[in-house]
Amino acid sequence: MCTKFEKTLLCLILSIFTYTPPAAFGSEPKPDSGKLAWSGRMQTVLDVAKPLEFDRGKRLPLYLWPAINSGKLDDQTAELLVKELDRRGVGLIGSWSPRRRDDSLANGLTIARVQTRLGLRVNVNANACTYHFFNGDERTAHVDEAGKPFWDESFDSGSRKHKMGCPFALDFRKDPMREQVEFFARAYKEAGLKIDFVFADWEIDGPIEYNRAFDASKRCARCRERIKNIDDFLEFQRALRKIRSELQRYAYATPITSRFPDALVGNYAVYPHNGYRHWYDYFEYFVEGQPCLVDQRARYRVWYDDFPGTGFTFAMPVVYTWYPTYQWYDFDDSDYRWFYNMLLVASNAGENTPSDVPIISFVHWHTTAPPDDPDPKVKQLSREAYQELLWHMLLRGTDTFFLWCRQDEDAEEVRLLHEVYAAAQQYAEFLEEGTPVSFRVPKQPRPVVSGLRLGGRLLVRRTDFGSSAKRASITVGDREVHVSPMPGKCQVLSLR
Repeated sequence: MCTKFEKTLLCLILSIFTYTPPAAFGSEPKPDSGKLAWSGRMQTVLDVAKPLEFDRGKRLPLYLWPAINSGKLDDQTAELLVKELDRRGVGLIGSWSPRRRDDSLANGLTIARVQTRLGLRVNVNANACTYHFFNGDERTAHVDEAGKPFWDESFDSGSRKHKMGCPFALDFRKDPMREQVEFFARAYKEAGLKIDFVFADWEIDGPIEYNRAFDASKRCARCRERIKNIDDFLEFQRALRKIRSELQRYAYATPITSRFPDALVGNYAVYPHNGYRHWYDYFEYFVEGQPCLVDQRARYRVWYDDFPGTGFTFAMPVVYTWYPTYQWYDFDDSDYRWFYNMLLVASNAGENTPSDVPIISFVHWHTTAPPDDPDPKVKQLSREAYQELLWHMLLRGTDTFFLWCRQDEDAEEVRLLHEVYAAAQQYAEFLEEGTPVSFRVPKQPRPVVSGLRLGGRLLVRRTDFGSSAKRASITVGDREVHVSPMPGKCQVLSLR
């Protein structure tokens, strides 16, 4: 028979061996029911991203593709999820779907009510509302001289067929497309809610001048009638981009900003620039004879300044590791082949976007859109170089990031991006109020320096490429400031 002491000792031993530690910090918001009340991708974000060490303050949240479709939420679960994401600096995004109007509206309103009550930004994915102007209706097709309709098939991607038609045949599509956005914006307004951030990923639809679109329009009787000097590519481009901007303004931006004047509204790949685009989307390719800027094997296309005509209130450059980019350049430093091009894109947007227009940059680390049989010589960008790129983007005007990735990439993509976003919060004062001082991208692998000036101080970061470290400086006003190597760290220098 056990004594009282022996019983106490036995209980202590059993408690040691049967003790169940608390869930990992990133997993603690899982519901008690044993079944997730939100998507698995959302849970990956919570598992991977750690709560912020430094207060986010007034800075924009981090936006993540895996943090868009939460699944159906009730008020209590929505509040739990919104709070846990906010602890990590991540903004939950509700989705609008014209095909599931009632369900998507109900879920969106649930999320928006929680965000409004907590004083957080209400974020919306309106992408489904922006498709399709070219909906397959033959009235939107090109028309040849014999009056026969035809499509531009040069935007087909694999098994996906895109019936791209005549840019001058879309007027009857504008109001139905606008109503897809109006329905949701009107409902938020009537519910007494706000909208702070709305994005779309409107790509292969509406007028686009590249691939074989130029040839198709020159065959089209309607296009030839409307574009006086259609053989001039720049005049053709200008005509199409004006129509494209107007479609985005009328059917997407205005229904939102007319009700919510302070809302940030934008679209993938629409941003102020210097007249050139340094990258190609997965469905785009270069056609010989069209105007471009040559850089080694790269062909940077002439691009029309379509941002002002859209009515958008934030810029959304795309800084991706597009597969063909690697083979455009001859740099021995493999990482610099990616870094050089991606920093060109980010710097182009940073230098040309007005300071009062936020820059929310799409980013992606894994090699983007590789073919089925990729060349083994194409090496993926290293994790270290990617994170350095993110730092330089912040010091060149990017306000926050929007991660796109496939589901199997979620954990690593979120981790790499969130680590930089979270660490950067310690410099929140510079990121909120500072002014970029350099947009220079070295033509060869060598030290890259970026900085933000705030009064008499300078936040700088130096990243070295090439075989040997060299002297590096950054121009601030009329003076050159020497920047010493400090791998993996930012420096705050005095300008006095």
